[in-house]
Amino acid sequence: MLLIHVTTAQGATHEVTANEGQTLLDAVMASGVDGLLGECGGCCSCATCHCMVDESQLALLPEPDSSEAQMLDFVATQRMPGSRLACQVKLQTHHQGLRLTLPERQF
Repeated sequence: MLLIHVTTAQGATHEVTANEGQTLLDAVMASGVDGLLGECGGCCSCATCHCMVDESQLALLPEPDSSEAQMLDFVATQRMPGSRLACQVKLQTHHQGLRLTLPERQF
């Protein structure tokens, strides 16, 4: 099991457990933390699972592919250097302790 630290737009911090191979979207939604919608079901076509990964941990993740990079242009809040779509981040063991923040809105 992996432990992910999620901070909501209101500043509340939650520890979310996840399985290797699970998407960040699935892990956060299964934990009951509000803030990610994933209206497209994780197909990278709606940008409603926008999150910001702590910039100091960006090297742990591969660069967004072209589809994700294009969808990040449509996020509802300001795109930040650590902006990612949670449906496109597949968790691996080296993501233990990953820290992310959820935006104030998804649409």
